[in-house]
Amino acid sequence: KGNNEGRCAPKSSLSKKGSSLLTAMSQPTPTTMEPPTLPGDTTAAFGVADIIVVVLYFAFVLAVGIWSSIRASRGTIGGYFLAGRSMTWWPIGASLMSSNVGSGLFIGLAGTGAAGGLAVGAFEWNATWALLALGWIFVPVYIAAGVVTMPEYLQKRFGGQRIQIYMSVLSLILYIFTKISVYIFSGALFIQISLGWNLYLSTVVLLAVTAVYTIAGGLTAVIYTDVLQTVIMVLGALVLMFIGFEKVGWYEGLQEKYSTAIPKITVPNTTCHLPRADAFHLFRDPITGDIPWPGLLFGLSVLALWCWCTDQVIVQRSLSAKNLSHAKGGSVLGGYLKIFPMFFIVMPGMISRALYPDEVGCVDPDICKRVCGAAVGCSNIAYPKLVIELMPDGLRGLMIAVMMAALMSSLTSIFNSSSTLFVIDIWQRIRRQASEQELMIVGRVFILILVVISILWIPIIQSANSGKLFDYIQSITSYLAPPITALFLLAIFCKRINEPGAFWGLMVGLAVGLVRMIMEFIYSTPSCGEEDRRPAVLKDLHYLYFALILCVLTAIVIVLISLCTPPVPEEKLASLTWWTRHRKGPAIGLKNYKNEAGQINLANRESDFVESAESCDKEESAAKPPCWKMAYLWFCGLPTSPKPTLSQEESAALEQRLTSIEEKPLWKIVCNANAILLLAINVFLWAYFG
Repeated sequence: KGNNEGRCAPKSSLSKKGSSLLTAMSQPTPTTMEPPTLPGDTTAAFGVADIIVVVLYFAFVLAVGIWSSIRASRGTIGGYFLAGRSMTWWPIGASLMSSNVGSGLFIGLAGTGAAGGLAVGAFEWNATWALLALGWIFVPVYIAAGVVTMPEYLQKRFGGQRIQIYMSVLSLILYIFTKISVYIFSGALFIQISLGWNLYLSTVVLLAVTAVYTIAGGLTAVIYTDVLQTVIMVLGALVLMFIGFEKVGWYEGLQEKYSTAIPKITVPNTTCHLPRADAFHLFRDPITGDIPWPGLLFGLSVLALWCWCTDQVIVQRSLSAKNLSHAKGGSVLGGYLKIFPMFFIVMPGMISRALYPDEVGCVDPDICKRVCGAAVGCSNIAYPKLVIELMPDGLRGLMIAVMMAALMSSLTSIFNSSSTLFVIDIWQRIRRQASEQELMIVGRVFILILVVISILWIPIIQSANSGKLFDYIQSITSYLAPPITALFLLAIFCKRINEPGAFWGLMVGLAVGLVRMIMEFIYSTPSCGEEDRRPAVLKDLHYLYFALILCVLTAIVIVLISLCTPPVPEEKLASLTWWTRHRKGPAIGLKNYKNEAGQINLANRESDFVESAESCDKEESAAKPPCWKMAYLWFCGLPTSPKPTLSQEESAALEQRLTSIEEKPLWKIVCNANAILLLAINVFLWAYFG
C-alpha cells in the first residue's frame, strides 16, 4: 500500500518506514484528487538564468528610456506629449500594438480562450477595421484641426466647455479605475504565480521604474520603449506558442485534447466543466452563445471605434506622426500585428486547459480556491501556468520580462495620456495664465499622483473577484463608451450636429449606461450550479448587444436635439469635419475663439512643437546654473538655455505644415494597397475560423 501511495518503491529495510511515513503524511489531506501545484510552490522553478535575463532586460529598458529622453524634444507641450510630431510609421504601428496588448490582455485573452475557445480572439481581428478607420477617416480630421487631445477636438468642433470637461473627467475615471487597475492586477497576478514574489513589492518596483522614464522622457521615451517591448512580447510569446503546439500535437491535437479537457472533480448535475461544443468557431448562436455573432460584428465594432479612433491613448500615437502617410502606415502595421494575438495568446490559453484541466479548468470552488485563490474559477492562470510548466531556463525569464514589458508599456501609455488630458483640458481652466514651465511640471506631478493611486488600489484589486474582473472591464466599457462613439461619428460626418445636441445626448447615454452598470454590480453572475435570478435585461441582453443599442439611442437623441436648436455657423466648421477637412479659412479650427479658461490657441502650440517655449529675453552670457539645477531642469523638461522665437511668417509656415493632410501620390498608393491587402487577409481569417 505504501509503495502505491508514494509513487516510487523504497528499497528493502526502508520500505516499511517509508510506507508508514507516507501513510501518516497522507492522512489529513488525500493527495490523489488535489491539484499538484500551488501558486506559491513555483519559486524553485525560477533559475539563475531567469534572474539574469530579467535583470538584463530592466537595465536595457532603462538605457533605452534614458537615451530617448536625452535626444527627445521634451521642453514643450508638443515635444513632451506628441513626440515632437516626428514619428515614422514603424514605431507608431509597434506602439499601437504594445499599448493595447498589455498584461491584462495576456491574462484575460488566454483565460477567456481557455474557458470558452477561439471567439474572444475576434476582439483582436475586429480592431483591424477600426485601425484603418483611424488612419483614413479620423486622423485626417484631427490633424487638420490641429488638436492634441480628443476633448480639445470636441471643444473646437462644438464650442463651449462642458463637453470637453465631461470627456476629460470621464476619460480619467476610465483610465484610473478600469485600465490601471486591470493592468496592475494582471501583472501582479502573473508575477505572483510565476515567481512567488511579494505582490506589493513587485508592483511597487514596476510602477517606480515605469514612472521614472515616463516622467523623464515624455512620449518619445514611451514610443521607443514600446518598440523594444513589442519585439520582446511577440518573440517570447511565439516561442511559447510553438512549444505548446508541439506538446499537444499542433492544431489537430489541440482540437482533440481541448474537447476532452475535463477536470477530475466536477459539480454534480451541471455542465460547467464541459468545454464548449462551438469552442473552435468565431460565429456563435445569437441567443445562447457566450459571444453572439451579431454582437461580435456590430456591438464590438462600437467598442472598437471608441478604443482605436477616439481614445486618447491610441490616437495620441497617430497624432505624433510626421505626416498623414506615416499615420496611415502605422495603422496598417498595427492592423497586421493585431492578427497574431489569436495565435500566440488565445490558442496557448486553450493549450493550457488541454494540458492542465484540473487546475485551469477547475469548477469545484474548494479546488479553485486552493489553486488560484478564486472560488469562481482559475482560467486566469492559463498563460502563467503554461510559462512555468513548459518554458526552459532563460526562456522562462524572457517570458517574465515579456509580461513586465506588457505591464510597463500599458502603464506608460496611461500615465502619459492621463497627464496630457489633465494638463491641457483641466489644469488650464484652473490656472488661466499658467506658463509653459508650470504646465510641464504639473504634468509630471500628476503622473506621480497616478502612481500613488495605483499603489493604493493594489489591496482593492487583490480582494476583488479575480475570476470576473476581466469580464467586468469588458462590460463596463460597453456601458460607458458607446455614447462617445456615437458623438465622434456624428461630429465628423454630420455638420448639422451642435453643442446642445451633443451634450444632452452624452448625458442620456451616460444615464442609461450607469443604470445597467449599477444593476450589473447589484446582481452578480451566478456560479456553476446556481440558479440565475438576475433581471431579464441582464440575463438575456448580452453586453455587446447593449453597446449597440446604447450607441444608436445616443445618436438619435443627439440628432433630434440638434435639429431643434440652431446649427453651428458654416464658417466655424473649417477643417473640423470630414467634408470640410481641406478648407482653410480665417477661422481655422475656431482659432480666434477664446474660451473663459484661456485655452491655448493653435498659434501658441505651433511654437511649442518646435521647442519654442515662452520667449526668453535673458542674455546668453548669463552665469551657468549649478549642476544640481541643470539636472533638475533637464528632468522637468525645462529649458537650460534661451530658445529662439518664431517670426510671424515662420509661425504661418509651421501652422501650414502641422495641419497639412496632403500626401505624396506614391505613398498614398502604397498605403491604400497595403490596407486592401490587410482587409483581404482579415476577411479570409474570419471566414476560415468562422
